[in-house]
Amino acid sequence: MAEARPDHDVYVVEPLLPQRLRRPSDLLRFGATLAVMVAVLLIALVAKQTLNGLEKDVTEGATRLPELLSRVATFLGGAALLVVPVAFAVERVFHRDGLRVAEGLVAAILGMVISFLLGSWIVTAGPVDLRLLLTGNRDIEPLNTLLTSVIAYSTAVRISRRPTWRALMWTVIGLYALAFFTGYQITLVGGIITVLLGMAIGYGTLYGVGSPNTRPPGNAVVTALRKLSFTPVSARRIDDDHQGSRRYAIGLKDGTSLDVTVLDRDRQVAGLPYRLWRRIRLNSETRRRAIRSLRAELEREALMAYAAQAAGASTPRLLGTSEIGTEAALLAYEHLDTRPLDEVPDAEIDDNVLAQIWEQIELLQIQRLAHRRLTGDGIHLDPAGRVVLTDARSGEIAAGDLLLRLDVAQLLTYLALRVGPERSVRAAAAVMGPDALAAALPLLQRIALTRETRAALAKDKALLGNLREQIVALKPQSKVEEIRLERFRPRTLVTIIASALAAYFLLSQLSRVNLVQVVTTANWAWSGVALVASFVSFVAAALMLRGFVPERLPLWRTVLVQFASSFVKLVAPAAVGGIAINTRYLQKRGIPPASAVASVGASQLVMLIFHIGLLLLFAYITGSSTATSFTPSRGLVVAMLAVAVLAVMLLGVPQLRRLLTARMRRLFSNVLPRLLDVLQSPSKMIEACSGTLMITLAFVACLDACVAAFGGSLSFTTVAVVYLTANAIGSAAPTPGGLGAVEASLTLGLTVAGLDASLATSAVLLYRLLTFWLPVLPGWAAFTHLQRDEAL
Repeated sequence: MAEARPDHDVYVVEPLLPQRLRRPSDLLRFGATLAVMVAVLLIALVAKQTLNGLEKDVTEGATRLPELLSRVATFLGGAALLVVPVAFAVERVFHRDGLRVAEGLVAAILGMVISFLLGSWIVTAGPVDLRLLLTGNRDIEPLNTLLTSVIAYSTAVRISRRPTWRALMWTVIGLYALAFFTGYQITLVGGIITVLLGMAIGYGTLYGVGSPNTRPPGNAVVTALRKLSFTPVSARRIDDDHQGSRRYAIGLKDGTSLDVTVLDRDRQVAGLPYRLWRRIRLNSETRRRAIRSLRAELEREALMAYAAQAAGASTPRLLGTSEIGTEAALLAYEHLDTRPLDEVPDAEIDDNVLAQIWEQIELLQIQRLAHRRLTGDGIHLDPAGRVVLTDARSGEIAAGDLLLRLDVAQLLTYLALRVGPERSVRAAAAVMGPDALAAALPLLQRIALTRETRAALAKDKALLGNLREQIVALKPQSKVEEIRLERFRPRTLVTIIASALAAYFLLSQLSRVNLVQVVTTANWAWSGVALVASFVSFVAAALMLRGFVPERLPLWRTVLVQFASSFVKLVAPAAVGGIAINTRYLQKRGIPPASAVASVGASQLVMLIFHIGLLLLFAYITGSSTATSFTPSRGLVVAMLAVAVLAVMLLGVPQLRRLLTARMRRLFSNVLPRLLDVLQSPSKMIEACSGTLMITLAFVACLDACVAAFGGSLSFTTVAVVYLTANAIGSAAPTPGGLGAVEASLTLGLTVAGLDASLATSAVLLYRLLTFWLPVLPGWAAFTHLQRDEAL
């Protein structure tokens, strides 16, 4: 388990270091190469004409070369492509580095097999467009097997680290590719994909088999400490820090001890995808550099440690730094007998400890130092109960106001998880003052906190809200600007991707229909009826919202809010935009946030009940309209059985039942009291129910009029069933306004109901034009007007 290594009578106790490591950098290069390969294929598929022209120009230019020069290049490229790798292998063997050559041979064999199999698949069963890109409709290999193998070999033996060999190798590869290209034996895209595939196979091989471990062992750490004039007499490996860096406990001859942190070069890219994601997602002031060199990491931590000492903060003193060869560096701190706050029971975190923690943070903030990792493993207690701050590597010197406020928000949240929001806020206010807490109030967001704190908050989702209430109660008159740390949210990516797919579907539909002809051939009388029905839907939405709010709301301003929501639907899913706008509107009218959310939630709940009820009613009527007796249709029976099976599953599976119970409890705890307030007023109840019913009927009437505008004929109940079904699908779609999903569902529904496909498409396009696209311009005007009047 552990090995002792002598170094001038010093034994380093540490686990055996592995002989080979899977380096994260190789995996990242593998993924990046695959991503570039996919991007090249997508761009080539989109820009076919440009690519063909470019390929033609390059070919014409290459054919103008003198024939002798072309033949010499062909001969040199083909011969050297085999000679150079062999020469490099011989050179490595003479330097006793045969294992690297073996890794290269494994990559070359994999490259040959994979490129052959991929090429065979592309020729026999691959997509036609892909085959044309890689072969140019000629009888050639889509992927050059020899070139793939050589590039995989060169990548796996890390020839890129040898400048002379690298230049020679890529010159040879360029000559070989040029010869094949001018000889029409490979296409431009085929050559690029071949090179990228070979690189990907090489990096994948390196990560799969691992690379020799170049990390300096513990005795090299002891030697480096001796060069710093320390006299180690004992050394042992202890637990790694939170970033995976090695740590050693070193005993010195004078009886003192050191805590040594070793920064390994191959660890600098560990966690890179997460850091890149945060860098892209967060605003520039909060993000950290995704990639930092070993020297930069060493200097950053050392500078922060010295700055913290100069500020008078209680931190372990940094006594020395040193490089350990070319692959690592160390930082030597004085050893303090402490334990992390994570290991301290909650009962021992008294008011004195809380005050000390905040006093240390105040010392840092006076000198504009941001710690950036105020968690249980960055705050320690010594045996006397004094607070010690550790983990200076994540910190920032000359920090801006935002970073300093983020530190306050992070510490407030962590301590609230340990001692409760009330004690956390009270202790912070006693040291930092109410103004500092008010400034941190808008930064109490999950995204601003560390990963460990966010994970802990998942078990106590109400904690941030409780913290905000405590701060507001402490300084109720404070008005702090809102701060948005995120450039975008993950669901925005989902919306963008879904919107792109929906746009592709719409464009494919529009390509089959002449939109100008759709507008000009539609019956203007029926189109006018559809337009009126579309306008009535906005009035009905306003009546519905007014009905679920006991407080008085002006009708026409509420109608303007509904028009504004039609503008917001362009950038938000159908089920989200209207809810957000209405909630904001009610809050601006002076209604408390909880009541505003409850009112909108109550309207959505009742609308869902009406939606399901009307769907069942119209489906029942549609199925029985041609029967001799009033019996339900077979489709309705199947739907009811499916609903019953779903209900049994929800109630029968314990996990689903608990989830459903928790959600229903939250729903009724907020919405039900609001509904009871509405039920106490008959006028409000009538207004709410009539508005809810009018919305559905207005949209059904609009769709029915659009069908009639093109000469179609369907019963009103059939159109209602099609609309209600498509609307449910559109509400679930993560695209703005259900874009794509609504069109597809409505077109399919009308076609199944008996309309001609082209007529159904025209009717749906006219319906969406009147209900989704046409209200956008007045919606933008309403949105701007309401914002100017501070109604939103």
